[in-house]
Amino acid sequence: MKSVSKAIIPAAGYGTRHLPITKALPKELLPILDRPSVDYVVEECVSSGITDICIVLSRGKGAVEDYFDRNPEIEANLARSGKRELLKKVNPYLGKVNITYIRQPEMKGTAYAIGMCREFTGGDAFAVLFPDDVVYNPEDPATAQLIRASVTTGSTIVGVKDLPPEEAVKYGVMVPAESKGRYVRIKGFVEKPDIKTLPSTITSVGRFVLTPDIYYYIDRVKPAANGERYLTDAIDAMAKDMNVYAYTFDGTRYDTGSTEGFLKANLDYALREKELGAKISEFLKTR
Repeated sequence: MKSVSKAIIPAAGYGTRHLPITKALPKELLPILDRPSVDYVVEECVSSGITDICIVLSRGKGAVEDYFDRNPEIEANLARSGKRELLKKVNPYLGKVNITYIRQPEMKGTAYAIGMCREFTGGDAFAVLFPDDVVYNPEDPATAQLIRASVTTGSTIVGVKDLPPEEAVKYGVMVPAESKGRYVRIKGFVEKPDIKTLPSTITSVGRFVLTPDIYYYIDRVKPAANGERYLTDAIDAMAKDMNVYAYTFDGTRYDTGSTEGFLKANLDYALREKELGAKISEFLKTR
């Protein structure tokens, strides 16, 4: 199996956990320090060798396209002012990655969003990164780890973390079969299970490398009670027919879709900055 060069970022959701600000601002543009959260996800793609990204958007999220587009007026002003370091920050991915966009007309779930991208991915394996999940690992990005795992196994790989039960119930939870090191063959997946019937605490946390076989199962996923079709349900069906593996990746993961996770990400990223981190650390001592 060849390496992976394409990625999908499903970013059409309402951002209900961040209301009311998401009435006016897409949740993907909420900042971690001076960059929107989706920028960190795109950076992970580029650092993992991805050359083509498709971002799935919905109505009212044109600002995401504007963010990744060039702004000649700002660039010219910074160039005239000699602010070359700031100019690099304004357009860091120029020449490094191609970003295209698809508009999702209805909120029908993650499987629906991925299914819209089959022309973009063609017959190749591809990565999927949920933008709510920001992962810090500058030395070895989470997606790069999953790509290596997929190339090694020739199979679909689900990035996972072992979460506390009260956290695991918020996500897709794995039904495990046999394990070997960091690899666990998946017998099935349960989306947002009841805590009393948790099959495990090994939890899907927004990182995948999928083989093109996934589209067969996406087409056959039945809607949940809320009308949405989940990617984890497609993976659950896929795992009954072929090998699908969970892989525990290295890295600190933040659920920036929640207020708590968003604030933790901002605090940790601030503390990692040398000058700013020292000031924030001193400030925290006064609380």
